[in-house]
Amino acid sequence: MRTTRLLTTTALGAALLLGCLTGPAAAKPTETGRVLVFSKTAGFRHDSIPDGIAAVQQLGETDGLTVDATEDATAFTTRNLRRYDAVVFLSTTGDVLDSAQQRAFEGYIRHGGGYVGVHAAADTEYDWPFYGGLAGAWFASHPAIQPATVVVEDHAHPSTAALPTRWERTDEWYNYRANPRERAHVLASLDESSYSGGTMNGDHPIAWCQSYQGGRAFYTGGGHTRESYADPAFRAHLLGGLRWAAGTAQADCRPENGYRRLFDGSSLEGWRQAGPGSFTLSAGGTLTSSGGMGLLWYAASGFSSYSLKLDWKITGDGNSGVFVGFPPSDDPWSAVDNGYEVQIDATDVPEKTTGSVYGFQSADLAARDRALNPPGEWNTYEIRVEGERLRIWLNGVPVNDFTNTDPARSLRDGHIGIQNHGADDQVSFRDVRIKELPVRGR
Repeated sequence: MRTTRLLTTTALGAALLLGCLTGPAAAKPTETGRVLVFSKTAGFRHDSIPDGIAAVQQLGETDGLTVDATEDATAFTTRNLRRYDAVVFLSTTGDVLDSAQQRAFEGYIRHGGGYVGVHAAADTEYDWPFYGGLAGAWFASHPAIQPATVVVEDHAHPSTAALPTRWERTDEWYNYRANPRERAHVLASLDESSYSGGTMNGDHPIAWCQSYQGGRAFYTGGGHTRESYADPAFRAHLLGGLRWAAGTAQADCRPENGYRRLFDGSSLEGWRQAGPGSFTLSAGGTLTSSGGMGLLWYAASGFSSYSLKLDWKITGDGNSGVFVGFPPSDDPWSAVDNGYEVQIDATDVPEKTTGSVYGFQSADLAARDRALNPPGEWNTYEIRVEGERLRIWLNGVPVNDFTNTDPARSLRDGHIGIQNHGADDQVSFRDVRIKELPVRGR
């Protein structure tokens, strides 16, 4: 691992305060990366900056990330930035980098670097188009600090996986000059009816992520108040964004528009259980398998050409899969014999492992290994069916491209389902959504 000295240190009192919030000391984890926190201001200066620096350092310590902090823009050189897996712009304001420093940072991002923007990072560098695209949106205005409801749109990203669907919190809620939804993947948005002063016409993203010119970019509009950095939920949100930006956790951050929910976390209307076993629906909107071998399938309609997305999590050496292209039946073996299974279990042989078309074609194992989160963490599949072509993305990374040649298993018309495999297999699913695509000529 790389080793460097700290550029600056934060106030000991703030670090001790935040350390008290984390409980008993644990064994120090293996270092997994290095992060630079940059908090220079050329405009308004937030009094929460020291708390934010201390929080990131504490989170880094518990997650194996070495955290350096500075307000010295001369740290932005090609050679120095190369040492960091992510750079956090913590409530920076105004023009904080000169042209040479900007070029160095652009090169860093284009070579795979990570960016985390916190709160006033959107109030920074208005004359630098590259930065505006990286942050996703620039600040426009804000009302008074007040409570509001944050609606979590993506429950699989590590920054939002632990949050409730409706997250009640108090902060200073930014309005932005443009909506980033078409360019970035929105993780959470504001319910503008829950507070006063929102100006984005009911579609108000407040946290998002994206791949940007070769790098990773995560932004959260929270973090104005000092109290934010002592809030366990906000700290988890910040750590998840930091882990994704640094590349220690994976998620699908492609823009996502035009999908409708087949399972929204509350109702199984349109779904039917085939065969033994079942799925338990938790209060958090998660379906968890038990018993088997059976299949929970969407009986309300079949699909011809579509992009199916869903989030899944496995506890260990469990087994399950997502079935596509099978005829309607209450016999789970009908899906096995007439459709295709996209496998979840990562412990089997190549043609039966995560991302494989079970028994027919292995995933690209190198790509799969880079994209896969470990047991206990959420993953996202996109399964795209167009004609007889079946493509699979794992956390936004393409891992399989399969073409069916068996008329008995035609993908052109069929149903979808999720498998409960056996009594000892516990697999969880949530946020099943679909976007129907134009049907190509037959």
